[in-house]
Amino acid sequence: MKIVKDKFALLAMLTALTTVLALTFIFPVPMTKGYVNLLEVGIYTTAMLLGGPAGMIVGGISGGMLDLLLGYPQWIIFSVIIHGGQGYLAGKWSGSKDTKTRILFLVVASIFMVVGYFFATSFLYGNVAGVASIIGNIIQNAFGMVVSMLLVKVLDRMDLIK
Repeated sequence: MKIVKDKFALLAMLTALTTVLALTFIFPVPMTKGYVNLLEVGIYTTAMLLGGPAGMIVGGISGGMLDLLLGYPQWIIFSVIIHGGQGYLAGKWSGSKDTKTRILFLVVASIFMVVGYFFATSFLYGNVAGVASIIGNIIQNAFGMVVSMLLVKVLDRMDLIK
């Protein structure tokens, strides 16, 4: 967790930026009483650049903040756990510059998120709502993976974060 102490201000800014990005583009999903957003872009970008612990912090805090700010308090605990785990898994082998390795861990993190929200939605609103959440979460993760891979490719070349 040394990176957390060394990069505390950066993580705070990335958490705020991720929350604002997600707040900017929100698509409600009435069936699940939830929404689709761009949270994964910030989580995955942070995780690939700074590693699993940083991805966990940005994912957990920004996911929880988003639910709080949008008036979905019933989701906060689920979002903190699910998006925190998602960020950790996405950055687990962040030191790898290999595209295939990065994609593999983004896919693992995405599966964790989709399955996590399936269970959370099923718990809160029943299995039909849980199943209904799957497609939106897959789309949200796929978009987040593509955009974050492009961002990381550019940021890696710029060599801004050491």
